[in-house]
Amino acid sequence: MTTRREKRDQLSGLRIRTVEAFPVWLGHRNQLLVKVTADDGTAGWGESGISGRELAVVGAIDHYRELLLGEDPFQIAAIWQKLYRSQYFEGGRVLTAAISAIDIALHDLKGKALGLPVYQLLGGRVRDHVLSLASTNADTAEETLEQAKTFVADGFDVVRLSMLGRGDDTERFEPRPSMAATAQSMVAARKALGAGVALGIDYHHRLSVAETISFCQMMPRGTLDFLEEPIRDETPEAYEVLRRAVDVPFAIGEEFASKWQALPFIERGLAQYMRLDVCNIGGFTEALKVAGWCEAHYVDLMPHNPLGPICTAASIHLGAVVPNFTWLEYNRSRFRPQPEAERALFPNAPSLAGTSFAIPDRPGLGIEVNEALLGKEAFRHWNPPMLKRRDGSHTNW
Repeated sequence: MTTRREKRDQLSGLRIRTVEAFPVWLGHRNQLLVKVTADDGTAGWGESGISGRELAVVGAIDHYRELLLGEDPFQIAAIWQKLYRSQYFEGGRVLTAAISAIDIALHDLKGKALGLPVYQLLGGRVRDHVLSLASTNADTAEETLEQAKTFVADGFDVVRLSMLGRGDDTERFEPRPSMAATAQSMVAARKALGAGVALGIDYHHRLSVAETISFCQMMPRGTLDFLEEPIRDETPEAYEVLRRAVDVPFAIGEEFASKWQALPFIERGLAQYMRLDVCNIGGFTEALKVAGWCEAHYVDLMPHNPLGPICTAASIHLGAVVPNFTWLEYNRSRFRPQPEAERALFPNAPSLAGTSFAIPDRPGLGIEVNEALLGKEAFRHWNPPMLKRRDGSHTNW
């Protein structure tokens, strides 16, 4: 029988043996998975949040691999600092997405080695389950309302409604017609669903400051409980203009790649819901720092989570330990089922139990990867819709 001291000595001697990146096609787009393996065979999995530019992140991971081999996988905070500060041009979304995937994989590895779920490594859970928001996936106001009613009947008390005139199929997007149709849909949904349901809308960075103000003015006060990402986040001062002009709470942060990027939005009162993505912000190590700042400023976390089961599992563990947590984005529903290829690759992927996720007690993230399927589908170059306005100019997706 191995004594406690012998086990401790074994673990203290662990070193990183391999770091592997797997850009995997899963039916509709790629997911970039990262596997970090210690010299005793214990492996952890992470995921990158940059969708559509996976090969750029693979290149960053190839660079970081040379810095990781032979390192103690338990020294996660030191490894984060080493990777971030390993060059003159620190940070940026591609590099931080690579660090995020590695950081999540190291936490998964450490949890498995110690026989503990990741949330125990992060301080222990503060809640019994993690609530989810429901997102409609419709092209008309009528379909949006029917889907929203179904979600409310299923027990959801927060619904993110569909932006209309999205242009994803036609590759054309015109703000003004979309704003008018969407505002009418929001008003109808509020009237039908009542005041007890939180309603939000994601405009996916497609509006200008003036358009955002006009959109909010099209609806009676109290229609929306949050407006997500109406404009891009490069300029906090633009959000300051919006904050003075409209009183709808903002949900911002899915593009943030560091605590420094999140800081002005927290300290200037520009974000009421922090939409950080654990696979973009820098993994658990950075996400917990942002969450602490948010708690001090009474900002709630509503994590971005549109990608794969590893991101979902990591977000559940984050939600388990963060006091100022509201809802986790999760797009799988009867209206948007999980792709078959994804179900096969992740046989025990997290799934909703009613309107929430159980917090897994298995070691690490608690998720398995069917590695036999990793090489079955070759990488495919994929882009989101390249939207244009009717005058031919490019706009955001």
